[in-house]
Amino acid sequence: MGTRLPDVVLDALFREARTHRAWLPTPVSDELLHELYDLFKFGPTSANSSPARVVFVKSDAAKARLLPAVAPGNVDKVKAAPVCAIIAYDLEFYEKLPTLSPGRDMRAAFAGNDAVIAEAALRNGSLQGAYLMLAARALGLDVGAMSGFDAEKVNAEFFATGSGQEKWRANFLCNLGYGDASRLFPRQPRLSFEEACRIL
Repeated sequence: MGTRLPDVVLDALFREARTHRAWLPTPVSDELLHELYDLFKFGPTSANSSPARVVFVKSDAAKARLLPAVAPGNVDKVKAAPVCAIIAYDLEFYEKLPTLSPGRDMRAAFAGNDAVIAEAALRNGSLQGAYLMLAARALGLDVGAMSGFDAEKVNAEFFATGSGQEKWRANFLCNLGYGDASRLFPRQPRLSFEEACRIL
């Protein structure tokens, strides 16, 4: 800790990393997905709440279940990607807090307070989704996050009553694999420091 990462790493994670829309037919192994989870799970969340839940959609059968919920402009992207991750969050994440945050009774701060649960689940689950994307890049994968889908359809299909994941809710989708760099669009601009930041 306290050591700046070399520029080649910063380039791979941020400066030269791109959002991919076209994919090479190179598979992503289950072992690599396990390694991905074992890396991004260490990203910080409030009270170590860790509400993110991920469904890695790989098989043709699973993709057939997902595609009806995907916006038309994203269908081909999902079909071509080796994996489409449903980044979700668990509205009962607080039930794990006695294990995840054993030093104090954090479960009591959430139980029965639906508004606080929903806010914390979405915020921390979104953070974990971002950690997943950075971890994927660190492992040599490309990513393509998408919000063009019907979350309620995904919830009904993958998190229905009897699924064992009834309290999971879809947040966003993220394709994972090895992108076709020849089909990248030019990088779009970003805001300057002065436009986006204040030092007080």
